[in-house]
Amino acid sequence: MKRASDHLGQSGPFYKQISGYQVRDNQLALCDAIDDAIESKKTLIAEAGTGIGKTFAYLVPALLSGKKIIISTGTRHLQDQLFHTDLPRVIKALSVQSTSALLKGRSNYLCLHRLKLAPHLGFINRETRSLLTEVDEWSKLTRSGDVAELTSLAEDSYVWPMVTSTAENCLGGECDSWEKCFIVNARKEAQAADVVVINHHLLLADMTLKNEGFAELLPNADAFIIDEAHQLYDVAARFFGNTVSSRQLISLVRDTVAEQVNDASDMVELRDYAEALEKAARDFRITLGEAGLREAWLKVQNKPAVKQSLESLATTLEDLIAALKTAAERARGLEQCYERAQNIM
Repeated sequence: MKRASDHLGQSGPFYKQISGYQVRDNQLALCDAIDDAIESKKTLIAEAGTGIGKTFAYLVPALLSGKKIIISTGTRHLQDQLFHTDLPRVIKALSVQSTSALLKGRSNYLCLHRLKLAPHLGFINRETRSLLTEVDEWSKLTRSGDVAELTSLAEDSYVWPMVTSTAENCLGGECDSWEKCFIVNARKEAQAADVVVINHHLLLADMTLKNEGFAELLPNADAFIIDEAHQLYDVAARFFGNTVSSRQLISLVRDTVAEQVNDASDMVELRDYAEALEKAARDFRITLGEAGLREAWLKVQNKPAVKQSLESLATTLEDLIAALKTAAERARGLEQCYERAQNIM
């Protein structure tokens, strides 16, 4: 009976099709071990040295199995490389009829509702307006909505948080762009595909939702392949930790102002409370010290200036929550802001 590793050997398609291809005994052994684990539905933990070709070693048995496989990578860059380069190459070499899908977290997809709100997210200068126009033009051309497509904007551009959603500000089925939603369509494609490429952060997000009894983000699968599994610990530490950042507070402020302009233009006090919170957040950040400085909270929490600044921040947040409670009935967007503010508190 032909083993999966035979396809990677001297008689296989890779040896014939790829110039300079070398057969590696360790790669063949890893390939067969992964093949056996998939077929027997057992867990395999394997460590592969640099350069033995572990990507091909797991893609070959995954594609030949005919099963639903989810592959998780350590970073989005590796995810893109695997989906756009390695996976098509192996599918072509094996001549298999296998469908694949790329699925990322929601912040990696353009949100059409947020794009419409963006011009109202505080003061918009000429540069920002130009960038938003560029995103708007791209939105009419893209099929996936994956922000990685628009390479003219830096990955860390300040514009992306303005036009992508989070779990806190997504309107879900109540959104007027739900039928055209890029993340919804990406999840539908993942449901239908034979092989789905994700990243560790999305894997952990799905695990959390399932444990809490909510609907999952990922489709059911026959096998999971966790590439760069040693990175899971650090990703999990960041993912499951509780944090409140000034960026999170300022994002809430700007969303509140944008929603107020759209659906509660008569409630000018809502903008005042929001702007007061932004000032308090910035003041608190200054009180903590220089940017980039890291200190244990236990070490700084009892400093008089920090305590006073934190109390002021909490008070202004409480004031905004009270105002949002009244405004929440006006529109779903304002209700979302109210819920987010409560969760931060």
